[in-house]
Amino acid sequence: MPRIGSPAELEELRKGLLSKRDHNNPCLAICGGTGCHNQGDKELVSAFKNEVEKKKLKTKVDIRETGCQGFCEQGPVVVIFPEQICYTKITREDIPEILSDTIVGKKVIDRLLYTDPKTGEKAVHEYEIPFYKNQMRLLVGDHNKIDPRSIDDYLAVGGYSALVKVLNHMSPEQVISEVKRSNLRGRSGSGFPVGRKWEAGQKAQSDTKYIICNCHEGDPGAFVDRRMLEANPHSILEGMIIGAFTIKAEEGFIFVGEEFPLTVRNAEIAIRQGEEYGLLGKNIMGSGFNFTVKINIDAGNYVCGESTALMATMAGRVGEPITKYDHATERGLWTKPTVLNNLQTWANIPLIINRGADWYINIGTGNSKGTRVFSLSGAVNNCGVVEAAMGMPLKRIVFDIGGGVRADKKFKALQVGGPMGGFVPEDLLELPVDFDELSEVNLALGPGLIVTDENTCMVDMVKYFLTFLSNESCGKCTPCREGLRQMVKIVNRITEGKGKKADLELLEAITAVQQSAALCALGKGVANTLRSALKHFRNEYEAHIEEKRCPAGVCKISSAISG
Repeated sequence: MPRIGSPAELEELRKGLLSKRDHNNPCLAICGGTGCHNQGDKELVSAFKNEVEKKKLKTKVDIRETGCQGFCEQGPVVVIFPEQICYTKITREDIPEILSDTIVGKKVIDRLLYTDPKTGEKAVHEYEIPFYKNQMRLLVGDHNKIDPRSIDDYLAVGGYSALVKVLNHMSPEQVISEVKRSNLRGRSGSGFPVGRKWEAGQKAQSDTKYIICNCHEGDPGAFVDRRMLEANPHSILEGMIIGAFTIKAEEGFIFVGEEFPLTVRNAEIAIRQGEEYGLLGKNIMGSGFNFTVKINIDAGNYVCGESTALMATMAGRVGEPITKYDHATERGLWTKPTVLNNLQTWANIPLIINRGADWYINIGTGNSKGTRVFSLSGAVNNCGVVEAAMGMPLKRIVFDIGGGVRADKKFKALQVGGPMGGFVPEDLLELPVDFDELSEVNLALGPGLIVTDENTCMVDMVKYFLTFLSNESCGKCTPCREGLRQMVKIVNRITEGKGKKADLELLEAITAVQQSAALCALGKGVANTLRSALKHFRNEYEAHIEEKRCPAGVCKISSAISG
């Protein structure tokens, strides 16, 4: 493929690709994401292709291996276009029947349809399944239309049209104005206005500037960012290229963990294809603008998700936070101006450029616009990747999208914001997905939502998170290093039935010190989960201490102590 020399050439290429596609052929979109691989057969796509060959259907059906389609709980998932017939939990044994009955015979196979566990109703089409029907899938809606290893698939759904618009018709100042008007806020959890950050990056005086996409996702129960990069890497690249053009950066990085091999591989392929097409590298589409992207494998430590630790790791130093005397937009990676945004933030940029800020600000609440993509897991019927409009109550995510608590157990709490987040009990589930409203109750809009049921011990769950954070702390500052160790000791003691009433006051005192004295967000944030649990589930802690029993029956308190 010759390099694309202008935006007009890209549009001609897009038209050519669409003209060569036979839209009369049915297309089997088979989920090849990590979740479906773990649920079923990694060679399912090959098995489909072999059966198509065997039945001499190669000219009559298209096979597309996609990234994560979101419904991880029901994987492997196959969606048959154009009707959008959705089959779940597919095995190799189902393949001949799917081809003979549905592709050739135009019949729906009833036993492969999704069945609602509560009503027993079956859904024929993907858009009828409550898991999908109740979402607003702006960022992940194309995942079943794209092979993430094919740039042509991304172009066929309108990919890189936002970049064409920017290079043809917009100045950097106009891009910043549009992003500011959209009120897009960073999706890392803090919700800092993206337009303000880009404006600061653009105004910074330096011949060298950097762009970073943060795909470091270390929270237990969080997997959404890597699934998005795995399924549609070009949407993230397009957002990064637009950002680089806007602040005048020529080098960018995707910071991601090596423990996600499929994510890394798909991103590497996308970068290589972008370079071959002239969408990355020198003189992008004849514009005179140069920009390259590299994969940077993170150090594997949770604390490296913190911005200063992340950039220290990238620069070859120890991955630990430093005190922020300057903003990264002034002095970031290698002391140069740097714009660092979360992966979901970059994915929003093409949408805003293509559809406009006026469209975007009509989605969401007063000061929280657009959608937020979460990983939904735990004791819920429909685990997977979910995208909700800002303002949607958490209750709807759990019960309408998630299908409620598994095995008809009683809901106990929703863990929001990862180890540094907190617990939302049932009486607060009407809280909306909103940066400010969640912040008012000391919750952050993190990437993961974990549902807990009546069999969850809140003391044991806090012990898990504290142990995780203690192991992941860089140990640089005393409040975090020593405070976490002491908190783990105390909570362990409580789960063993050896706790005292004074332990709860001591825990609260330690968290107060950490919140005021710890160096970085990890040290300060560890207090949130514990304080939230003590606020909403203090009775469980008191039962362990005063009655020497675990109400959920999880903690193994010895009979000698109990007696």
